[in-house]
Amino acid sequence: MSDLIISVSGLRGKVGSGLTAMLATEYASAYGTFLGGGKVIVGRDSRPSGAMLAQAVMAGLASAGCNPLDIGLAATPTCGLLVKQLGTAGGVEISASHNPSEWNGMKLFHRDGRVLNGSEAEEVKSIFESKKFAVCRWDEVGRPSRYGDPHAAHLTRVLAVVDAEAIRRRSFHVVLDSNHGVGGILGSRLLSALGCRVTALGGTPDGAFDHPPEPLPENLIAVCRAVRDSQAHIGFAQDPDADRLAIVDETGRAIGEELTITLAAHHFLAKRPGLVVVNLSTTRAVEDAAAARGSKCERTAVGEANVVERMLKKNAVLGGEGNGGVILPQVVHVRDSFSGMALILEAMALHEAPVSLLVRRLPQYFMIKDKVEVDPAKLPAVLRKLSTRQKDASPNLADGLRLDWPDRWLHVRASNTEPIARIIAEAKTEPAARELIAQARGMLGVAIVKPRTTKAKSGVKRARPVRPAKRPSRGKAAKAKR
Repeated sequence: MSDLIISVSGLRGKVGSGLTAMLATEYASAYGTFLGGGKVIVGRDSRPSGAMLAQAVMAGLASAGCNPLDIGLAATPTCGLLVKQLGTAGGVEISASHNPSEWNGMKLFHRDGRVLNGSEAEEVKSIFESKKFAVCRWDEVGRPSRYGDPHAAHLTRVLAVVDAEAIRRRSFHVVLDSNHGVGGILGSRLLSALGCRVTALGGTPDGAFDHPPEPLPENLIAVCRAVRDSQAHIGFAQDPDADRLAIVDETGRAIGEELTITLAAHHFLAKRPGLVVVNLSTTRAVEDAAAARGSKCERTAVGEANVVERMLKKNAVLGGEGNGGVILPQVVHVRDSFSGMALILEAMALHEAPVSLLVRRLPQYFMIKDKVEVDPAKLPAVLRKLSTRQKDASPNLADGLRLDWPDRWLHVRASNTEPIARIIAEAKTEPAARELIAQARGMLGVAIVKPRTTKAKSGVKRARPVRPAKRPSRGKAAKAKR
């Protein structure tokens, strides 16, 4: 992977070798030029390079005539919420999301609080590459200012959309693994406000990650152990900028990031039926959950901006992605781990059920993710051809190729940052999902680059059941009712 990536998701780079203060200043100048002035929020996650880059970003914005509003350490959804609530021209969140500590980046917001869509991000990129920045006179340079408590508004908004009293009555014990990211600041405040007893892991926001920052099951060993050892009701894990949420049930089992939006949808749509929007790679269990609640589900190309754009167009009541992202419009049109936590706790409280039981009530699926090296120039034509050959499947070419059968689906799409194709298959059984992966590799044919000789480079991931957990022993079941 390159040390610098500029895409529709913003800018990310390895600090020093790819991302420098000078480059951040120029990219911020391009964004300020795109905005045409006005007040712009600047927030950051807890990475060690964040404070340095914040100064560079504010300098670039000020030079383009914008007035930077520094909110300091704040989550990505908090930044988006404040952009809309304060009526600013835009916002910048300095974060590299789930990338390692040595990486950082910039995520850009529209004035309505959502991340920039593809065409808007391309316009900023074009200005950046052309170096045609707006340059102010000495007496028109923007003036930075500081915002007091960026978390209060977000806390108030989340508490207003759930039955906080019902949650408080249960006095849940929650293990929160923020992994030294920024999420622990508001996360602990929110859980305490909901009457929870909080055991915090990695609660100091210093960017010294205790484990790989992507909240995948294999990275959540510590929080799983803590839930078991402390007999907590649930465990939550956030990524560094707190827009993604993973869940650990009361038995200490990481249930998988696909089930975050699934559980949220199954619960929320019972309260407020309506449209839910997810991307093409998200588990079909969300569609099943929506149907069970008399609601509909629509799919978009992968990417938060695509999901949110459809949500706004169709007035959806909920959205998200299978990477642990929950988007609750009543709070903010951004993936938001705090909304996710509140919804899951509300589901546990109102149904008087542990997480494992809520999961067992969902449909059972197995999902497998794979990747292969491909020739990017050949892939689109190959996928178009394949879409006409699967007579028994419903094709969707909105983002690569998705093929749907009544009991399974397959999605093949090109990576935006690497010469690889991502392959995702989901079926009712693990063998059926693996068969889809094998078929996909065969179908790609001429687009696949000759594989490396070492088998250790295989991209196949262990099958993850998007399904009910095994029923705990009688002793564990008793603990779950405490």
